[in-house]
Amino acid sequence: MKTTERQSLDSAPIGQLLRTFAIPSIISMVVSTLYNIVDQIFIGRGVGYLGNGATNVILPITVIALALGLMIGDVATAYFSLCLGQKELKNAAQGVGNALILTIIVSVVLTVGSFVWLQPLCVLFGATETILPYALEYGSVIVLGFPFYMFSMGFNSVVRADGSPVYAMMAILSGAILNTILDPLFIFVFHMGVTGAAVATVLGHWSRALPT
Repeated sequence: MKTTERQSLDSAPIGQLLRTFAIPSIISMVVSTLYNIVDQIFIGRGVGYLGNGATNVILPITVIALALGLMIGDVATAYFSLCLGQKELKNAAQGVGNALILTIIVSVVLTVGSFVWLQPLCVLFGATETILPYALEYGSVIVLGFPFYMFSMGFNSVVRADGSPVYAMMAILSGAILNTILDPLFIFVFHMGVTGAAVATVLGHWSRALPT
């Protein structure tokens, strides 16, 4: 974060800071919700209700990845903000670095575990005999994108705390836009079914992680 941005956080009126940080954060949350809705629409039209059922079976595993990513990211953000307030820039950088390493370790362990035990997890989360093949097809791709997903969601708040809420919002928007473009392309043009939807989602997560 630039020195002028730090000074702005120190001296700008509270109302102005709330508008500057809250509005991009709200837009990011709305876009993240639309991300899932768009997926469901394209899968429903291109694959059918079994495809929608498969995404719902995989959703709890995705939520676990989201929860872990946000847990690490939000703790890192809180520590980062405290260090910035105390002018301890070195400790702030070290805290974010440690959180990044922890995210990589946790995401890799979760990815490997989810991939190895994907079938029993799908059954645990309600997959029937007809939905299970679709869930395995969709989930085997989705879990490979967990490192990007956890990093992009967890460290988006760190970027906001660093004084760049609009930049953080644009990272979320880039993933949603890419996913919206690739979903119909993979499903309707290349006829990849739920695999195409999963690939589009993972590429969307990847594109969100790059600017973050």
